[in-house]
Amino acid sequence: MKLNSGHLTFCTNIYAGENWETHFAVLKDSFPKLKAELSPDSPLGIGLRLSNLASIELLEQNHLTVFKQWLQDEGGYVFTMNGFPYGGFHHTRVKDQVHAPDWTTDDRVTYTLRLANILSQLLPDDMDGGISTSPLSYKPWFTDAGARENATNKATANIVKVAKGLQEIQEQRGKLIHLDIEPEPDGFLESGPEFIHWYENVLLPAGNNETLIKNHIYLCYDVCHFAIGYEPHTAIINELRQKGIKIGKIQISAALKAKLPASMPERTAVLEQLSRFDEPTYLHQVIARKNNGTLLRYPDLAEALAAAGDLSVEEWRAHFHVPIFVEDMGLIQSTQSDIAEVLNLQKESPFTAHLEVETYTWEVLPTALKAPLNDSIIRELAWVKTLLEQ
Repeated sequence: MKLNSGHLTFCTNIYAGENWETHFAVLKDSFPKLKAELSPDSPLGIGLRLSNLASIELLEQNHLTVFKQWLQDEGGYVFTMNGFPYGGFHHTRVKDQVHAPDWTTDDRVTYTLRLANILSQLLPDDMDGGISTSPLSYKPWFTDAGARENATNKATANIVKVAKGLQEIQEQRGKLIHLDIEPEPDGFLESGPEFIHWYENVLLPAGNNETLIKNHIYLCYDVCHFAIGYEPHTAIINELRQKGIKIGKIQISAALKAKLPASMPERTAVLEQLSRFDEPTYLHQVIARKNNGTLLRYPDLAEALAAAGDLSVEEWRAHFHVPIFVEDMGLIQSTQSDIAEVLNLQKESPFTAHLEVETYTWEVLPTALKAPLNDSIIRELAWVKTLLEQ
């Protein structure tokens, strides 16, 4: 929906179904209900997530034409896409395979350009479009520094290929589409400083065309991911603005947060609540902060729980997208206050037009946090709308 601060939507990676027929069936069932509650008198945007398979199928026969007509009939529009997960994302063990194929591969390039082709045909004439994507690759796959550097360079060259493809789309169809790279813990790019360093010292030289790169390669600001790393949102957003590096969209999401008491059994009780979020589908990276400010990184929640005896650790933040309208969950909390900080910056001086709520974990949440999916989406979007319009 169009707000003063930008276009607010939700990401359809919340829906199971990896082929187009199944994904479209869920959209046809849920979207009219969401629109009736959230935006009955004006169009409602969709943040479209297509697997590689669904993207291929959408371009077959007359599926895209049918989808465009459905959007027109239902008052929907697509302005942003999620191109991070390539394959299955529900009802399967995803974990580190969410990064596969990574940006060192031709498969990732082909998939992303296919999404751009689809988006260019769906995008309203008066809007720019964005596609969020992975942070090049996954650090634990490349333990050797030389191998990681080579992979970074190859991935960067492929990002440049996509930038050139997006430039061709703009020249041929008049649609500006940007690739929004999404830093994540343990990704090749996992923080604001890492992204900025790569952008200035690797990407711009590789592209050899600052206008091309800055016109088509942006940052996806996933609030959950930046909050996990205890990053200073205001400073990062201001630095990006000063350097002329654009933010393509804000992914509005909350991480788990827990203060760990120094004494047992209070500490044990907190860890027991955190253990309820240790599930086998997604990566739940943890960044722990010690009482001297040092950060410790764990690749998943299970590894963090196994090392929980270090009493100098005073706080955990975990990559588990929890409902954004919940801050206090008893002995543990969410990083909801980080969302408020970022959205207040957006409200005061907008730095993107794309606002996408991205809570995709409804099926794997502890029972106490589960609710009917449509009701949950409505509640999340209404919470953001209220915050932005205060």
